Amino acid sequence: MGGDKGPVAVFGGMNQYLYQNGEDEIFFRVFGDEKRLRKLIAKYPRVGRNCEIIHAPNAVRGTDKVRDIIRHAQDTSMYMAIKDVREGRSAAVISAGNTGVLMALSKLALKTVDGISRPAITTMLPAGGGDARVVMLDLGANVQCDAENLFDFAILGSVYAEEVGHMPRPKLGILNIGEEDTKGNETLRHLNQLLAAHKDELPYDYIGFVEGNDISAGVVQVVVTDGFTGNVVLKTVEGTAKLIKRVLMDNLKKSFLAIIGAFFLVHVFKRLKHKIDPRSYAGATFFGLNGFAIKTHGNSDALAFANSIRYAAGLTNSQVYSQISSRVEKMAPIKAELLNSNE
Repeated sequence: MGGDKGPVAVFGGMNQYLYQNGEDEIFFRVFGDEKRLRKLIAKYPRVGRNCEIIHAPNAVRGTDKVRDIIRHAQDTSMYMAIKDVREGRSAAVISAGNTGVLMALSKLALKTVDGISRPAITTMLPAGGGDARVVMLDLGANVQCDAENLFDFAILGSVYAEEVGHMPRPKLGILNIGEEDTKGNETLRHLNQLLAAHKDELPYDYIGFVEGNDISAGVVQVVVTDGFTGNVVLKTVEGTAKLIKRVLMDNLKKSFLAIIGAFFLVHVFKRLKHKIDPRSYAGATFFGLNGFAIKTHGNSDALAFANSIRYAAGLTNSQVYSQISSRVEKMAPIKAELLNSNE
């Protein structure tokens, strides 16, 4: 019931996904105002055959604050959907609703994986050439992070890159204002020193500090940072994609020769659009919880929702939980050294 376009985008996305992937691929459980949803589902018979509507009396609004809603969220569509995952009736929950409330309710209901201090909003952004992507976390769940949080994000990011992004032993870097070991605050320098000292023992290829321009250059596959910085990077990437689109369209309109040239480059433009369109990588997970909670953009349309569903399906078919547990155990001695040095 959340998001700028509400259930219209949700049903449109489900319809697109089923059309592209077959009606036996996924069964949906949709939580919300049953009367309103029944009217909408009549327009999508394909969805109607693969969907169950569960009535939720209330909904979380975009303006709701965590402290105000969390005590009274039990009958909201958002909490009921998250609880459905906790109780094993659904494999994942997807929402375009209030990010802060979704995160708080997901942490409350699903709990954090043992050995991980905090979950992080995680997804893959466009990078390098071809279909290359870069895993980045945190993208907004934790505004302030200490060394332990960032250490855990490295574990989560490396597992995500391997299991979801199919990047064996990924190159991992910590986002900083420079690549030199002396740059950044004390937290970053201390963590970098520890990881560098144990580089041969790490389950990923630690390459040290990386800068903002390295994210899209393809030189790093996992970028670790705090939620404040990560969210700024995410919005900058999305804004740059829109800028490129506007510049191309403006220049094409000004020149007849450019229009002719664009005709011969139509396939190139299609690949470019797929690469940089935020809807093509719609969906980010609160990674590190005992269950999959996926957040898609508040302004998601049907295409973005279809891609979020595809993203969720990929997560549920992966082995991330067993890999996280294994990696937490393997990294425990190094983490203990980090925590002892902070005392």
